[in-house]
Amino acid sequence: MAFSFELVKSCGDARAGVFHTPHGDIPTPVFAPVGTQATVKAVPPRDLVELGASLVLSNTYHLHLRPGSELVREMGGLHEFMRWPNPILTDSGGFQVFSLAKISRIDDEGVTFQSHIDGSRHRFTPELSMAVQENLGADIIMCFDQCPQPKDRAMVEAAVRRTQAWAARCREAHADDHRQALFGIQQGGIYEDLRAASSEALKQLDFPGYAIGGLAVGESKPEMYQTLDSCVQLLPDNKPRYLMGVGAPDDLAQAVLRGVDIFDCVLPTRLARHGAVFMPDGQVNIGRSAFIRDERPLQEDCDCYTCRTFSRAYLRHLVKARELLAHTLLSLHNIRFLIRHMEAMRRAILDNTLEHYVQSFLERYLQAA
Repeated sequence: MAFSFELVKSCGDARAGVFHTPHGDIPTPVFAPVGTQATVKAVPPRDLVELGASLVLSNTYHLHLRPGSELVREMGGLHEFMRWPNPILTDSGGFQVFSLAKISRIDDEGVTFQSHIDGSRHRFTPELSMAVQENLGADIIMCFDQCPQPKDRAMVEAAVRRTQAWAARCREAHADDHRQALFGIQQGGIYEDLRAASSEALKQLDFPGYAIGGLAVGESKPEMYQTLDSCVQLLPDNKPRYLMGVGAPDDLAQAVLRGVDIFDCVLPTRLARHGAVFMPDGQVNIGRSAFIRDERPLQEDCDCYTCRTFSRAYLRHLVKARELLAHTLLSLHNIRFLIRHMEAMRRAILDNTLEHYVQSFLERYLQAA
C-alpha cells in the first residue's frame, strides 16, 4: 500500500511511529508547520527542509477561493506549485467555513457561505471538499466536518450526527486510498459519550487515519486534556492520530503523553509576526528593552539559522523597526523549537524516558506562567 502506519515503540500511551507516504516517511510524533495559502508565512520551502519539517499543511477553503484548486491541478498539484518535496496535508475547509465565512445556511447537504475575500456566495459539500482536495493533490486529506462550539451540547450533538453522515459521503466520493490517505474527523466537544459515538461510527468506515477535531477552540487547557484522556484511546491503535490546530509547546507535550501522533498549528509563525519566540523558559517578547545590547543568540543550544547567526539585539532592532526579516528569522526559530521538541519526545519514547522529559520540560517552560 502507498500509505501505512508503523508503530515502532510505545511508552505508556505515547507512541513513536512512522507514517509511510508516497512523498516520504513521516516520523511521529510530528509537528507540521501551516502553509495556509500554499506557503508557510515568511519561510521558503528550502528553509523548512533545513529545519527538519517532514510535513506541512495547506488549507482547502483558502485555496478553493484563491487561486482555485483547478489552477493548482493544472500547475501540477500542490507539491509542484509550492515546490515542496515532502508530504502535504490539507484540511477539509470545514473549520474555516464555520469560523471565517459569513454563514447563510447550514443543512444536512452542506454549507452555503459568503467568501471572506469578496463576499461572493459559495456552496461547500462533502463531495466538493473531496474534489477540491483531489485537485490539490495532498498526501493526507480530511473529511468535511462541522466544528461546533465545544461546550454547547445541543450544537455538538447536531455536529456529531452531521459529521458522521458527511464522513460516509466523503468515503464514497473518495474511494482511492493509494494516492491520498483520507482521515476521518472525530467530533464531540468536551463530551465523552459523544466522542465515543463519533469514534465508533468513523471506525466502521475504516479510514487510513483519524483526526481529533473540535478542541483548542474555546475550552480551557484542563478541559482539553481531560477530553484527550478519553477520546484518544477511542481511536484505533494501528492508525495515526492527528490533533488538529494544536501547537503550544506544553499542549504538544500533554497530547503526546496521551497518544497523539500528528499536530499542526499557525502559532509559531503567528507569534513571530508579533515579535514573540518560544524559549525553554517560556514565551518571550524579543522587542523588550532588556535585549537592546544583548549579544547572545536567542537560545544557546538551538541549531536554527537564526540562533547560529544573529544576536538578540539585532533581532530586537528588526522587530522594533518592523522589518519583514524579523518575521522570517523568528519564524525559523519558532518552527525549529517545536520540531526539536517533537524530536526529543520521540527519542524519549524510544528510550522509555518520556514522562521524565515531559515533567522536566513543563517545569521549566511553565515556570513564568
